[in-house]
Amino acid sequence: MPADRLLGTLLRSLQTYAVQQDTPRLLGTAASLLTTLNNPLNVTLLTSQLLAAPAIWARPEGLTTSLRCMSVFHSAARALVQHEVAASDGSKSASFTLPQPERMLHSDEWIKAVLNGADDHSPAWRHVLVIGGLLLGFGQAEDRILSRSTSRLLEETFVKFVNTALVDVADDDGLSQTTVTLVLNHCFPAISEFERSQLDYDRLLPSLMWSTLRSDEGLRSGYVLGAIDLDVHSAPDNILSWPDRSPSFAQIQRMSASPLGASLGPLARLIGHTVEHVRDSWLVSSAVDDLLDFTRTLQLQWRQSKLSGVDASDESTVLTRETIEITSPALWKLLRSASYAVVIVFRSVLGRLLSDGTLASDAVAPDTAFKALSALRNLYFISARAGASAFTQYTFVYLTALDILGNYPMQTQRFVQAVRSPQLGTIPQSPLDRNLDLFYLNTAEHLALALPEPAAEDLLVAACKPYLVAGREERLLPSFEAAHSTMLAAFSVPHNAGLAGRHMPFYIDALLRMFPGSVSPRQFRLAFTTLISIASPPSLVAATNPTLPAVLFDLLQDRVEHATNEVLPSMHDDSQSISASDAVPLSERAAMVLTAIDTLAHIPLDMLDYCLPATADMVNTIDGSEMRDHCVEHLWSVLMEGGMEPDRSRISHGWWSSAGGREHVLCGRGEIIEHSLDMSGALPEEEISSKL
Repeated sequence: MPADRLLGTLLRSLQTYAVQQDTPRLLGTAASLLTTLNNPLNVTLLTSQLLAAPAIWARPEGLTTSLRCMSVFHSAARALVQHEVAASDGSKSASFTLPQPERMLHSDEWIKAVLNGADDHSPAWRHVLVIGGLLLGFGQAEDRILSRSTSRLLEETFVKFVNTALVDVADDDGLSQTTVTLVLNHCFPAISEFERSQLDYDRLLPSLMWSTLRSDEGLRSGYVLGAIDLDVHSAPDNILSWPDRSPSFAQIQRMSASPLGASLGPLARLIGHTVEHVRDSWLVSSAVDDLLDFTRTLQLQWRQSKLSGVDASDESTVLTRETIEITSPALWKLLRSASYAVVIVFRSVLGRLLSDGTLASDAVAPDTAFKALSALRNLYFISARAGASAFTQYTFVYLTALDILGNYPMQTQRFVQAVRSPQLGTIPQSPLDRNLDLFYLNTAEHLALALPEPAAEDLLVAACKPYLVAGREERLLPSFEAAHSTMLAAFSVPHNAGLAGRHMPFYIDALLRMFPGSVSPRQFRLAFTTLISIASPPSLVAATNPTLPAVLFDLLQDRVEHATNEVLPSMHDDSQSISASDAVPLSERAAMVLTAIDTLAHIPLDMLDYCLPATADMVNTIDGSEMRDHCVEHLWSVLMEGGMEPDRSRISHGWWSSAGGREHVLCGRGEIIEHSLDMSGALPEEEISSKL
């Protein structure tokens, strides 16, 4: 059929919307026809009709319709590129039937004709589809055929259309906002830095945030999690089942495959770039509020689901195979993508805060850090499972927010009070609440220095105690370790000397009872050495409890006497040893002796004369040459390799070289040789007698 007749037929079809139309077929025909028409006016007419056609826009299918429309111009541009490349090479593509060269417009003329079709008969946001398709179609670097001036024209026009659409778009027009977001997300890498700087970022940021977090094409404010509970039911033997044919799972699949849901990573980076370039700092604070509200809703919706009551370690016995292998992985994949997107935006927020005088002010900075940490807490049920510690942007957001908040003691105390467990002092039954407790303990450890002593006692010690006595139960292991770290952090704060004096006996008793069953040798050595350091001068604890270091060392001696020489089973943190040599298998006694050796660098100077020979005695009680040799090597490294300050090192060196310490360690107490004071270079008495 001639192009002019086909054009007339197509235009009549585009005006008909009373009958169900085969929209993809119509748009495919339009894409082919756009490159066939050799009259610029016809190209302009067809473009104008495509953007206003009732057959396409009277009942749009969301972003699917927008993508189809953009693909028309993308396909036409690619066809034109292939034609001109083939014409310049003197060949034709074997897999693509090209019209005759004389029947096609030149690319520059064709682009102008298409752009003229973006007229007043259609809203501005649909014009973005035209220029977006052209940018992507002509943007392939390997076969670029456009002149620099035409390329700049496309980029300039694209930014102009986007800015115009952002001005004209109505707040209640979801399709227009999501369409602009979608096209900009695809085309952003194709425009230059200068043209990017011309975007109206102040209008763009709210549109991007709404499209991503709130719209039906985005994450739907997290409410999709609430619908899951309606489809989760108990199978025989009280096994939970979430079928893959349920409506909620179909919704999860649609969200994951939607144009915005499938590109949350690039979209989050676009939002982050926008956050860094908005002119009005208030808009950044508004975006932070949106992120916090989204994460709060997500966590509340998850709490209402039956799946939130299943601990990750119990899933294999509590969920059906279909749920474990099909539905649950799809859900967690979507949640991880959403979590990473939020973190990426917060990374840009905090980066902007560090260089923005308004956001860095004392009135705004702590509040922003407060909200960032609260959002991370809301997402912790996702990030704990996904291993967020390996995600560098998560680490940056977390530590930066902690550093900022820690400079404001009042806001820090308010934050710790806000995120503490409502069941403070007990271990919650809910896996979600235990997860929140873990975040609380890990975070409070970093904020202990900013809390006054009464708050530290009420908020930190009370939260740690139930986990310290819980032991090495598999599901509580991370919280058990976090409680130890948080308690030591609370003791280490200089103004918490009274707190340390009151609660250190409880902690020491718990630590000794839990080793070696629940505490690894590495953990025990670190914890006990820290306690000795806290209890020794110049600590304020030493001023109020001067005998505490001696008591601790005596407890260690007594424990060595009753410890076993059986090799301990390996624990999960053996790979995190203090040094490579700690890979040597250790008995309970050897671990205690290594701990005693570690304390030598921290105990008071007036105790060294007693502790050095006592430590040598402990070394000589070890059975097994490998473990004993390891302890001797560690003692040597502590004494001689710069781990002590000068006065301590002088005393230790004198004991080792002149007071029989070497013989005591290497041969035992019975082999100690009494040394006389000799001038340097003098012969021993035995040699003098023999020579006489």
